Amino acid sequence: MADEQAPRDRPGRRSPRAAAEGVGGPIGRLVDAFAGLPGIGRKSAERLAHHVLQMPAAEALAFADAIRAVREDLRPCTVCGNLGEQERCPICVDPRRDLATICVVERVRDLAAFEEAGHYRGVYHVLGGRLAPLAGIGPERLAIESLVARIRGGGVREVIMATTPSVEGDATALAVVQRLAGFPVTITRLARGLTVGTPLEHANRDMLADALAERRAF
Repeated sequence: MADEQAPRDRPGRRSPRAAAEGVGGPIGRLVDAFAGLPGIGRKSAERLAHHVLQMPAAEALAFADAIRAVREDLRPCTVCGNLGEQERCPICVDPRRDLATICVVERVRDLAAFEEAGHYRGVYHVLGGRLAPLAGIGPERLAIESLVARIRGGGVREVIMATTPSVEGDATALAVVQRLAGFPVTITRLARGLTVGTPLEHANRDMLADALAERRAF
């Protein structure tokens, strides 16, 4: 009896073997890299990977170089903890900023949200996170002492607590306020127009502007 012939693929369709081979190698690694990003599912990762594949070579290489630069060229500012290419970030060296007002945020992305809103002209202090006792993150893991050193150096009139309006964010703000007790500075917090539990990075510019304008004593 003659050997059975393997079924032929339908025109315009890839065979299972070809499909399996298509997700390996460089494409597969790129898909895996995109899929590891927050909020990116497998299908979205595949679309992004194939979009990169279809980019002009110069554009794709510029994209890769931008990722490399973020990892290799950026460093924490020695004053506030923001990211920059020099020892001090662009905000800290900007002569137009009000050095007497410090806005305390949890992470750099919160700082970026305020900058995008465009209403704040003071400077910042990035704590590097918020208190999470169950995860082993206590006050000693946050950049509280460097904030104390800035205030001890003089010239600071107001400290704005701009932590996330949540249980952890409020606990973080309270820890900072307690550490600053006794210093001759006014401590304020953002108005509660922000939705409780909403990360600052997700607030729109009008919400942030109102929260800043209506801030009150802590």
